[in-house]
Amino acid sequence: GKAGRISTDESDAYFATRPPGHRLSAWASDQSSVVPDRPFLEARMEEAKARFGDDPPRPLNWGGYRLTPGYWEFWQGRESRLHDRIAYQLSDNGEWERLRLAP
Repeated sequence: GKAGRISTDESDAYFATRPPGHRLSAWASDQSSVVPDRPFLEARMEEAKARFGDDPPRPLNWGGYRLTPGYWEFWQGRESRLHDRIAYQLSDNGEWERLRLAP
């Protein structure tokens, strides 16, 4: 399928639905970066809470992507390798076409 970044309005709306602790951790944690230890993260969380209270705004780097699928495939294993493979492909007219594929 195709993936694209969602709008800032959509990101703001979704961020607002998250629990306060989740929103604070978005400020406290640079996701996937290396940190020295747990106390470092806990200190960053306390700093975020002191700065924003329980209603932090969305960080500018926080957002989402929307995947618009054009193809799905489902596989179910069977004896003798005669598996079931069923695919759904989006046609040019916007209809989903169901296909059975050889294993």
